[in-house]
Order: sequence, then structure tokens, then C-alpha cells
Amino acid sequence: MLRLGVNIDHVATIRNARGSSYPEPVRAAELALAAGADGITAHLREDRRHISDADIAVLTDLCLKRGKPLNFEMAVTDEMVGIAMNAKPHAACLVPERREEVTTEGGLDVVKGANRIADATARLRTVGARVSLFIEPDHAQIQASADVGAQVVELHTGAYCDAARAGETERAAAILDRLKSGAAFAASLGLEVHAGHGIDYATVKPVAAIPQIVELNIGHFLIGEAIFVGLPQAILRMRTLMDAARLEHPAKVEAGFA
Repeated sequence: MLRLGVNIDHVATIRNARGSSYPEPVRAAELALAAGADGITAHLREDRRHISDADIAVLTDLCLKRGKPLNFEMAVTDEMVGIAMNAKPHAACLVPERREEVTTEGGLDVVKGANRIADATARLRTVGARVSLFIEPDHAQIQASADVGAQVVELHTGAYCDAARAGETERAAAILDRLKSGAAFAASLGLEVHAGHGIDYATVKPVAAIPQIVELNIGHFLIGEAIFVGLPQAILRMRTLMDAARLEHPAKVEAGFA
């Protein structure tokens, strides 16, 4: 079964816009888990623009009590590695981060940053965190991810989703082929394969149908859709589309679950 991780960062964005104490990200996490999410993702940025250190503490407690994984997205910095080692999340997903970006733009360059990423990966693994690297579906980046000791790769689906929404059919098909090839290559190296970024109702099924992918992480779209229909309803519809994609295209590989 394909897992769904729900990123609740942008509940905190709304809260911080007014400098108030609500809406609370932990409440969104509770609703998401009750609605069928398999885990919670939160990105603690260096500038603390949305999720805060206090949010990570309460989300960690919630996920432990519910027996669900917390996926801690983070930049590859000593500060973030230290926070993650203290929080001991189920998973730590290393992502590129620039202070001026609106959202994460593109994948981590593991080839160029191999030494720094290998060190962070080794430190995180000492506290039991499963280390995931957010990368482009490029074979060189995937091989480098295995070489530095990551257990998981999360393939960046943003370019595919943008092309599909823009009606750029040929470009979208080419990027989807890269995602399929990357997922198959990663699985052949023994890496668990996740995917995320930019996914909505219109783009989820082709990604969900890739058999080696065992988890999708989706945030901004679900939080936005929740404004109109409620978070449980938004998650239920996404979950239904994901499951339908797997029924229409049954997996032909054995996927490892942690």
C-alpha cells in the first residue's frame, strides 16, 4: 500500500502571518492522522518562517503517542543536525535550502556535497533516524545518495507537476519517464523510494502508479484545499486517488517498509 505523509508547514504559515497562537500545526497533524495519513512531515527552516522549535517538540510527542512517523525536513547544517539528533524523529529528510526561496527549489546536489552530506547522514543514523535525501531523479544523484549512506531518496516531482498543469504534454511525459527510471534505479540499489513536491489531485495518479515509490509527501496543496473542503476530506480524496492508481497499475516489485 502506498503511504501518504502530510506536510503541515503551511498551517504554521497562516498562524505566523498574524503572530498568533492559532491555527496550531499539531491540531492539523491530529486531523491528518485521524483522516488516514500515514505520517507527518514538518520542515524546520533556518529562518523559522513557519514551523518553530516548539512545534517540532509537540509534533514529536504526538507522533510517538499515535505510533506514527515524523519526517523532519531540514537543511544540511550543524544547527539542524543537532536539533534532529535531540528530537530523534523517525526520519530526517535532507533538503537544499536558500533563505530567499519561497519553497524548496530543486533537489539536493549530493554529488557536489557528498562529504558534508555523508557526515550529516552518519550523525543522524546514530540516533536511529532514517535518512532521506530530497533529490532530482538523476542516476548520478541517486548513486551518490546510496554512497553517502542514505536509506531513502525522495524524488522531486515539482517539474513534472508544473509541466502537467501547464499542459506541456511532451515535457511532462519526458519528466515522468525520468521519475520512473530514477525510481527503478534507486530500488535496484536497495534504497527506499519516496516522492513529493507540487502534487495535487490532477497529478498524483501518474506518480502514485510508479511501483517502486512507497510514499508520497504532500503539503501545500492539501492545506490549501482544506480551506474549502476541510483537511479530512482533502486527505480522503487524495488517498482515494493514490489507491486507485495502484489498483489500475499493480506494483510489480517488492517494496521494503520500515
